[in-house]
Amino acid sequence: MKSMFADNITGFARLLRKAGIPIAIGNIECAINAVAAIGVASRSDFRAALFATMVSSSGQREIFDQLFETCWQNPELFEKALSSLLPQTPVPAREAGTAPGARRVSEALQRPLQEKEIEIPSTIEIDARHSAALDEVLATKDFEQMSTDELRQAREALASKSWALPTRKTRRTEPAVTGPHFDMRRTLRRSMRNGGNILHLERLRQKQIEPPLVILCDISGSMSVYARMCLHFFHGLTQSRRVKRAATHTFLFGTRLTNITRALRLRDPDEALAMTTQLTQDWDGGTRIGAALEQFNLLWSRRVLSQGATVLLLTDGLERDDPKTLSHAAAQLHRTSRRLVWLNPLLRYDGFAPKAQGIRILMKSVDELRPIHNLLWSRRVLSQGATVLLLTDGLERDDPKTLSHAAAQLHRTTRRLVWLNPLLRYDGFAPKAQGIRILLKSVDELRPIHNLQSMADLADALLTKGAPGDLTRLKASAA
Repeated sequence: MKSMFADNITGFARLLRKAGIPIAIGNIECAINAVAAIGVASRSDFRAALFATMVSSSGQREIFDQLFETCWQNPELFEKALSSLLPQTPVPAREAGTAPGARRVSEALQRPLQEKEIEIPSTIEIDARHSAALDEVLATKDFEQMSTDELRQAREALASKSWALPTRKTRRTEPAVTGPHFDMRRTLRRSMRNGGNILHLERLRQKQIEPPLVILCDISGSMSVYARMCLHFFHGLTQSRRVKRAATHTFLFGTRLTNITRALRLRDPDEALAMTTQLTQDWDGGTRIGAALEQFNLLWSRRVLSQGATVLLLTDGLERDDPKTLSHAAAQLHRTSRRLVWLNPLLRYDGFAPKAQGIRILMKSVDELRPIHNLLWSRRVLSQGATVLLLTDGLERDDPKTLSHAAAQLHRTTRRLVWLNPLLRYDGFAPKAQGIRILLKSVDELRPIHNLQSMADLADALLTKGAPGDLTRLKASAA
């Protein structure tokens, strides 16, 4: 009898592991010993013993309860579930529940009907030669062009990553091994151990924190696919920043503004997305960007835009309401935030131009504009971005279309593109060559590089925000 219960508990642990709950061998041994100690006369005590030894967080309760009720109430179904773990035995599909975590429980209990019997070879060979290439293809593929399986892989990749914002120094200090300031209080307190003799000077340094992050996401019909994918990104971002005690606030807007911050704080992704769906009533509807930003400024800006918050605005900018409302609300949001980053999926097109009135209005009030259409953007959107120094005279002899496309892509993927051109040493320099005119469209700054003074000026510009140099004048002459 004891052996039978040990086998059943081991099989139940395997089902929990397949449903996403981390179960180690030590948990199984503790569960078997606990059941042997309390017996199986009481169902509640039996469940409490398994729960205490196999569940490590509150987000796993829903999955555990559903699997426990399913497996330990129907022995026949439990045997079928155990046999489903063997690849040569298919199990008939059951109707999936609607509760959070029900999909993962259903997948753990059953296998697809289309799956045929297979034989387990004695030697398993894995060909991973093309895995890196497949990851690169998936990272650059548009969300709208992905298949169901690719969307699942993309969601898993977004949810599994650990995200972090660049830290900033505060006025508060913390103890450190090395630092610019002396901590006299700790120094004197430690000197009391040595009879009042100061043997070591304790030091202080400025404390570094991740600034608060505020996310405003458009869920209108034109943004539906990207917004659904980004919810997994927002959930993983909230969880990783919560460990560091960094505040993350997320809002969805279509025709109204909805705060889903508490929903994304739930650890289980299925439960978090289920609560988000319940809270949001205007998904795949119209869009009122100006009204949503105005409502955010009125009700939430003073609560969440403190301590130098960074704001991520995810929208395509296709506004249909009064442009004056959008202009005023966007300008106010820019003034009250430390850094306003606009994520626009329309930037995936090489020929994108700000022709819509809403896009032109928003461009006046944002600090950065970045694409958001594949997995590659998630690696860059929260980073400071690299500064690229391009040292060339711009005298290109190959296909100008290749140069134009490559320069535009380089500009989109960097935060600051500085062109160093030695031809600027001539006073009468003009952008007559075709390669020079093409590069002028894709750089942020243009500077000379021909003597020691020009190098010193470059170093000063890199340490500060810098000026565009001769870029404005040459663009005007090129036009």
